[in-house]
Amino acid sequence: MVRNSFLFTILLIILGTIGGGLAYYLHLPLPWMLGSLFVTALLCSFFPKSLPQNYKFPQKFRMIFVATVGLMIGAQVTPDLVSQFRFVWMSLIGVTLFVPLAFWGNYTIFRRFGQYDPVTAFYSAAPGGLMESIALGEERGCDIKILTTQQFLRIIVVIVLVPTAMSIWLGKPVGSSAGESIASHDVSVPATTIAVSFVAAIVGLYLGRVLKFPASQLTGPLFMAALINLSGIATVALPEIVLIISQLVIGASLGSRFAGLTGTMLVKAMGLSMMSVCLMLSIGGAISFGLIHLSQTPFDVLLISFSPGGIIEMALIALTLGTNPALVSLHHIYRILITIVAMGLVGRRFPNVVAQ
Repeated sequence: MVRNSFLFTILLIILGTIGGGLAYYLHLPLPWMLGSLFVTALLCSFFPKSLPQNYKFPQKFRMIFVATVGLMIGAQVTPDLVSQFRFVWMSLIGVTLFVPLAFWGNYTIFRRFGQYDPVTAFYSAAPGGLMESIALGEERGCDIKILTTQQFLRIIVVIVLVPTAMSIWLGKPVGSSAGESIASHDVSVPATTIAVSFVAAIVGLYLGRVLKFPASQLTGPLFMAALINLSGIATVALPEIVLIISQLVIGASLGSRFAGLTGTMLVKAMGLSMMSVCLMLSIGGAISFGLIHLSQTPFDVLLISFSPGGIIEMALIALTLGTNPALVSLHHIYRILITIVAMGLVGRRFPNVVAQ
């Protein structure tokens, strides 16, 4: 069983690499991650019998690559970036407004149109905190397969729609298909720098878990890389090929989550997810439009700061737009934190909202 799971994981990564390479060749947005995701999702959803029994993508293995991406985002934190933080306090207030509006709108969609039970609808409505919403929802007895599907589709639909729309708007590819990367293009990164980077990732993973950071696998290494860079003691950097491999593995792990879904369930969940994401992007767009007259941040940068997708993907888009990805990541980390707090408060103090 273990051997079969190991071999199937290797197969998923190989197929993901093929899909990522094809997407890169076609100049699609975020090709390495989305190409890998689509190919592996097709295999897992349409050929479920090919999967080993009770197969789950190894999370500890995936964690290594998530930490690598977090490290590279943190490496973008510089003293110049820190000096810009005084301009973002208004947009962080906007995020504080965005979360409850998105939560309420999503809950309405999943209850009225999806006919989900209140508990499942509530945790499916969370505009962030994927793993936390799944864990809390499971504790409350919701339909875990529906919850997992809706939460993963939220991220997937956002990372497909936003870079595609941005590519059309700007008239050029965005994300890694634009040749942008948050890793070093220099293949000869010094061995000492690589060693420091990996040590920072390991320490960051430990600290993130101990201190209970939101999305700790990503934010722990991000915090450590930022700390090292700001201290001036050393530099954090990794070759670009490391980031590409990380995106392929993460894409394959997301694609594997589509195993066991029926066609009817997937079509319904996709339709609801499209409604939910369009609503959230509309709310984010309205808040962004209101903020452009009050802050020094361009509308497109504000929009991706409010797009409820993955931190990794939004950081890559930010890089294409010429803004520092760490600045955008700050908004997404804050969104996740606010969402987790909201889930905890509503679930504990107002049980009638989610269990009536």
